[in-house]
Amino acid sequence: MDLRWWPIAVIGLLALLGCFAMAVLLPLAPDRRRLRPLANIARLIRLPEYARAARLRSVSTVATLVLLVVLFGAAAAAAARPTGADDAFERIHPEDLMLCVASPVTDPATGALLRHYAQQAATYQTQRIGLTSVNSRVVPLTRDYQYAAGRFGDFARASEVADPDPGLLGQFAAPITYTDYAAGVDDVLSLCLTGFPGFDQKSAHRRSMVYLGPPVLRAADEQRPALFDAQQVADLADAAGAQINVVTSGEDAALRTLADRTGGEFTIATTESAVRDALAEIDSRPVPLVLDDGTRVTGQTQDAPVPLLAVVLVATALLSVTLVVLRR
Repeated sequence: MDLRWWPIAVIGLLALLGCFAMAVLLPLAPDRRRLRPLANIARLIRLPEYARAARLRSVSTVATLVLLVVLFGAAAAAAARPTGADDAFERIHPEDLMLCVASPVTDPATGALLRHYAQQAATYQTQRIGLTSVNSRVVPLTRDYQYAAGRFGDFARASEVADPDPGLLGQFAAPITYTDYAAGVDDVLSLCLTGFPGFDQKSAHRRSMVYLGPPVLRAADEQRPALFDAQQVADLADAAGAQINVVTSGEDAALRTLADRTGGEFTIATTESAVRDALAEIDSRPVPLVLDDGTRVTGQTQDAPVPLLAVVLVATALLSVTLVVLRR
């Protein structure tokens, strides 16, 4: 919860601290310091009725002070106009997430990514999620989270066994060899970007992609041409309004530039735990909606005073009851 007018909350806190300081530091009035002697006071304080009344008064006084502090704090925070996330933004602009995996399905890093998003899919409500490999649309964008999680789990298990099912490997990435073409990272990225419906123009959906794989797929002496280069992929990402996050095993200037240009994260991860940490960091950052003028909107807020006003009402009611008890 954020505050629109946070100086009001700061002023309220300072005023409350000032009240405590005055109560502790200011001396009592002379007539309050002068105590009158009472006869037979020892017999009085031994009476059960007196002890019960004194205990009740102490408890009521402490309760009153606590309720006054809570009431004052809640009122000051409510006056500062608390805000919360606008749920309508998530419904109007849901997220489309494409997992783009260039690593083999048997790679432990691939298993870590697929297990992570199999768990995440169970928490989704409006998002669509898909999976693309180097040459196959393994899972098209879908809101069938049970289906997606099941497929991710099946492929993740291929990284845990010594002899995975060849049919499962073929479903993930078809064993195709070309005579006049050799895929590069840019080709894989472009294939993943075309998995967004209407990929050649911006959408009301927020689009993001997570690339997992090596920074280079082509051999150094490869003579066969690729189809796409880094500039074409960047132009395609701009046209789609997609954020590209990169989790790779080594440094690559082009991939880092692409991630920075689209507002994504570039992370070098060489272990399963590092991959999981990188994915958690990516998930923690809201995916922006890219407007036609290039503005990136990560969310909308609305006034959310109800919780604090409820605290004010409850504290006021309890305080009234406590004061009635004190008067009795």
